Amino acid sequence: QLQLAASGGGLVQPGGSRRPSCVGSGLPIDYYPIGWFRQAPGKEREGVSCISGYGIYTNYADSGKGRFTISRDNAKNTVYLQMNSLKPEDTAVYYCAAGPYCSEVGDTVDLYVYDYWGQGTRVTVSS
Repeated sequence: QLQLAASGGGLVQPGGSRRPSCVGSGLPIDYYPIGWFRQAPGKEREGVSCISGYGIYTNYADSGKGRFTISRDNAKNTVYLQMNSLKPEDTAVYYCAAGPYCSEVGDTVDLYVYDYWGQGTRVTVSS
């Protein structure tokens, strides 16, 4: 069974960058589309970005377009989310998950598409 572990969160100043990682174990992640999600305090979990198994397809929520870049290194069984120009409203717990296809992102994300979830990593954007 595939297991995912998200890491790389932390405290970052507004305008700064962070690159959380999602590492798979138990199975190769090559065939799995993998998404990043976030949940801010008191809010629903939303889709941030998703990447297809071999990285040909990606999608981004409007909130991250132009600032976030999703990528994957299947040789390392790892998916990354490069986040630049961070804003306080990006503060959230970030999760990764794998499923049979990429769902829509943003607040219309279908979380039930994703079968395997990692634990969250907290990103706090504050001065």
